Amino acid sequence: MDAITALFAGFETALTPINLLWALVGVTLGTLVGVLPGIGPALTVALLLPVTAKLPPVSAFIMFAGIYYGGMFGGSTTSILLNTPGESSSIITALEGNKMARKGRAAAALATAAIGSFVAGTIGTMLLTFAAPAIAEIAVQIRPEAKFSLIMLAFVTISATFGGSPLRGLISLFFGLCIGLVGTDLQSGQARFTLGRPELLDGIEFVTVVIGLFAIGETLFVASRLRKDKASVIKLEGNARMTREDWRRSWKPWLRGTALGFPFGAIPAGGAEIPTFLSYTLEKKLSKHPEEFGKGAIEGVAGPEAANNAAAAGVLVPLLTLGLPTSATAAILLAAFQQYGLQPGPLLFVTSPELVWGLIASLYIGNVMLLALNLPLAPVWAKLLLIPRPFLYAGILVFSTVGVYSLNNSVFDLFLLALFGIIGYGMRRFDFPITPAIIGVILGPTAESFFRTALQQSNGDYSTFVRQPLSAFILFIVALALIVPAVLKARKPSVVS
Repeated sequence: MDAITALFAGFETALTPINLLWALVGVTLGTLVGVLPGIGPALTVALLLPVTAKLPPVSAFIMFAGIYYGGMFGGSTTSILLNTPGESSSIITALEGNKMARKGRAAAALATAAIGSFVAGTIGTMLLTFAAPAIAEIAVQIRPEAKFSLIMLAFVTISATFGGSPLRGLISLFFGLCIGLVGTDLQSGQARFTLGRPELLDGIEFVTVVIGLFAIGETLFVASRLRKDKASVIKLEGNARMTREDWRRSWKPWLRGTALGFPFGAIPAGGAEIPTFLSYTLEKKLSKHPEEFGKGAIEGVAGPEAANNAAAAGVLVPLLTLGLPTSATAAILLAAFQQYGLQPGPLLFVTSPELVWGLIASLYIGNVMLLALNLPLAPVWAKLLLIPRPFLYAGILVFSTVGVYSLNNSVFDLFLLALFGIIGYGMRRFDFPITPAIIGVILGPTAESFFRTALQQSNGDYSTFVRQPLSAFILFIVALALIVPAVLKARKPSVVS
């Protein structure tokens, strides 16, 4: 009942005219960037961080939530009509949805994706409403040792799951941790990694790092491949709609995809990729038309799209209750919290209930807005795919530069932006995932703080991390996550031979 009462209070916050306007701006922007290939919700929220610094936190996060969900809705349009998945979790949608579009069923594919996203997003938000406060009540009792170990678990699992190589993920994480250490140590007063530059004594603005690695790096990467990546857009005739037969074949995959997506999104190593692939495999086994899979089966779009959106709601559970991001967009949202001097975690429900419940209530509202925007306006969104990429990325470059400069009016920040942009390009070029670096920058100082607090409380006894039961258990899982994949990989050749 407490959660329901708090949710109604959240609706009072979210339904004010100004917050409804920000929600509409968010879902529209989110759909827009979701449709445009190569620009995801993470990049958009990163670009908007400098602009929203003056906004009230509640309004800013309602808009960010709209962008987050809207990006999920819009990404299906690009996958289906352009056969270009904006994120790895949309690969299955591109596989089956584009085949449907080529057979003249683009409207049905877009409709099942949009309605499935609405169903999964709404059910996922309901689960978030009741799960998050319960987990927060437990999490508030967690000791600093266990909190440090939880961050270690997030570091290892995210480094292992993002990108094709765990080693590259760990290198990316190490780079982010080093950047997070730059500046003056608040306890000892010693300067760390400042290279004698007074501009670095206060550390590096995470907004500069995020925009450099995401926006500038992506722009340089797209520019370098502009002549190689050419794809044709399939024309959409009429609005997104489904026949009675499409509805009959879609509703069960929507529910099964939701059941798979939410729990995977809520665990540190879950993400949205695994449940979408599991959903596709499950639907192929359960379908009465398995011969259509790979040639344009509607169940192959409905289930994975629902799993993708349910996972997006699940990602908010560890972010809000433990302060642990499990996706790129969640990492940027965590940076946004820190921009306002807020630390997501169990105490956030006590210290900022208006923000938390206003944000959760806005997810329900945003879902309804997204359905209304995506079904009748699908032909309009489809036309956005015709915008020439050079115009698009030139705009991003200008917006990024102006945004970072406006933070401190510092030319030195622009040099840093260019430097991180080049590093971001290099990471994409050589297949190093960006997300572990961002999470290292954001969570590195927090991990250091918990580490020092635990040592202070134990009078400098390092064994406190293995004597405290929960901390020892989490560290054991961390060790397994590091050792087991390496052992399995080493044994694979001998098994094959």
